[in-house]
Amino acid sequence: MKRSALRSAVLVGIVFAFASEAVATTWNVSLWGKRRAFTENVEKLAELVEKKTDGKFKLNISYGGLSKNKENLDGISIGAFEMAQFCAGYHADKNPSITVLELPFLGVDSLEQEIAVSKAVYEHPATKKDMARWNATLLMPSPLPQYNIAGVGEAPEKLADFAGLTVRATGGIGSAMREINAVPTSMSASEVRQALDSGVIKAAAFAPHAHMSFGTVEIAKWWTTNLNPGTVNCPVVVNTDALNALPEEFKTALLGSVDEALKHYVDYYNNKTMARWGPLLDEKGIKRVTFKEEALAEFREKVAGPAAKAWVTANTARGLPAQELYDLVESTIKKTAK
Repeated sequence: MKRSALRSAVLVGIVFAFASEAVATTWNVSLWGKRRAFTENVEKLAELVEKKTDGKFKLNISYGGLSKNKENLDGISIGAFEMAQFCAGYHADKNPSITVLELPFLGVDSLEQEIAVSKAVYEHPATKKDMARWNATLLMPSPLPQYNIAGVGEAPEKLADFAGLTVRATGGIGSAMREINAVPTSMSASEVRQALDSGVIKAAAFAPHAHMSFGTVEIAKWWTTNLNPGTVNCPVVVNTDALNALPEEFKTALLGSVDEALKHYVDYYNNKTMARWGPLLDEKGIKRVTFKEEALAEFREKVAGPAAKAWVTANTARGLPAQELYDLVESTIKKTAK
């Protein structure tokens, strides 16, 4: 081979090598707390994406190192990181469209149904437009079961005993608490244990995994088994510009892994987290508080309708098709009911 031809071949090889290296991509992902059931969808997604791209596309997950949880949507908007988790109730004014999923007593009865309802709302044009204000694309939900309350002090025996109780409760759950004259307080999950220890609050509304992860179960004296006032909606979101800039291979790997990541999440929550919950309550000597169905029915009737009406009125005034979004939630719940 002539020297010029050899040199050309070497240059082509070098260019090809650099081109191959250039396509390698790492996204920073902002979560909070520690790895737990709530983050298993993101952890599984990272595993799947790396595997499908032979390690060329990686999700670098940070637990609190990139942003405070209430500032994750702001970080996404300016491209400080490419992916994050946040909860709608942390800043309802920033994401009003998805707060419909946090209304109390919607009647969602499984994680699978929560996924279906969330996806329906996420795909609505009004929701996409709402999130576009933050340069954000909703990727997947982090489905949570119905919340219940763990607290210190004397256990409530009836709903009237909640009067004056300071309880960490966000979104629609907070609205429900007000209806039984409790005093809801909004704070991030990582602040709850300290607030309980110091007496700032006497109880906290969480899903079981969070009662374990954030330490309420370590000092709680009682837990409600069937209050079920609602849940929170905590999507995984990506920076839209970063998503659009991905090579097609990487984008396909990312979007094509969502359903598998959610399947893993549901299996983990149902078969690992919930399997630990009952025995842990027994181990800690936590009293289970179960309310009579007649009282709960009255509670639901008193809260659900007025809360939905107020939400529709307020968000119609914002310019959202609020009634349409609420109707979408109701119709999806009916379609997916067992």
